Amino acid sequence: MSEAPEVKPAESTTPTLAPRGLEGVAVAETRIGDVRGEEGFYHYRGYDATELARHCSFEQVWHLLLIGELPNARELRWLQDQAVAGRALPGGVSTALDDIARLPGYTALGALRTAVSLSAAALNLQPTLDLTPDQVRADALRMVALTPVLLMRLHRVHQGLAPIDPDPSLGYAAAYLQMLTGERPGPEAARALEQYMILTMDHGFNSSTFTARVITSTGSDMGSALTGAIGALAGPLHGGAPSRALDMLDAIGTPERAEEHLRDEVKGGQRLMGFGHRVYKTDDPRSVLLHEVARGLGGPQVEFAEHVEATALRVLSELKPGRRLYTNVEFYSGVVMNTVGLSRDMFTPTFACSRTVGWTSAVAEQASNNRLIRPSAIYVGPPAPRPLPEGYAYA
Repeated sequence: MSEAPEVKPAESTTPTLAPRGLEGVAVAETRIGDVRGEEGFYHYRGYDATELARHCSFEQVWHLLLIGELPNARELRWLQDQAVAGRALPGGVSTALDDIARLPGYTALGALRTAVSLSAAALNLQPTLDLTPDQVRADALRMVALTPVLLMRLHRVHQGLAPIDPDPSLGYAAAYLQMLTGERPGPEAARALEQYMILTMDHGFNSSTFTARVITSTGSDMGSALTGAIGALAGPLHGGAPSRALDMLDAIGTPERAEEHLRDEVKGGQRLMGFGHRVYKTDDPRSVLLHEVARGLGGPQVEFAEHVEATALRVLSELKPGRRLYTNVEFYSGVVMNTVGLSRDMFTPTFACSRTVGWTSAVAEQASNNRLIRPSAIYVGPPAPRPLPEGYAYA
């Protein structure tokens, strides 16, 4: 009589709990870009992002992130043509946008989130699961081109002003300011905003990019992914700090008050807006370049910001030794955007417009090699199964 085969114990299916916030956990591979926080370096497809911002146009870097390479002259012309054509509002949305702009609880970013969702529905964007890579990229180009047009129409109507159509002869950043003011912007202001927008197109696997990829992993459409990403960006821990950094400058008021104010804030356990970063443990390269951009624009606010920055770094070094807190991108972002004429309620929506390039590139990458993102959770509630209370029944 043969012996019964050995029965091996079943392997445990209990998931391993990841660190809170998924810190240090890699959840995907990407060719788009990476952040090296200890080195103070980040790149887009291998190119130093700050060097791209110094030497390239918005459209050139847009092509790099979405298509995969810096464009030659013919490829750049193609993208520029696609971008201008994509600025046209979808049929039937104009009146709805005007109604959104007049809502009592209007906020620029909330209105933009709604407008993106509305426009995606009007364009009948299809699930990425059913599209070819070229079709996904076409949807990406359309939504990146359209987003600032939606935002500026909402903004102007909310202000009681007539909307301004984008000038087809202007690039992305210059047309952004032209739709805001109705006037052709000066080259210095347009280039400063363009450099800011290039610097904020993408930044590794941040919360909003991860959100966009999770939504795309279900096979959903480009509009749904962008709507979710904007919702994630709306959180002040992610996209809401540039205006708060300026609020801090206002609260300080004068150079003479900087030391006392900053010390009181740190000793009181308050966070200094514009300082410290989840990833960077050295100088934020975006802040370094934006400091240069702000200095090029000039003005008293830039000089005041420089004084506050130096004082804050000294105070943080003294009161929080070993914490490695440096100036982050939000500090000089607010100064640059304020100097080129953007109101504070438009800072984060402007960030959202530039980040659409990174989001849509991530969507295209996820869709090209997709697997549903479906993690587990560890249950820590009462032991199961729990008996129903005595006499408990459907009434």
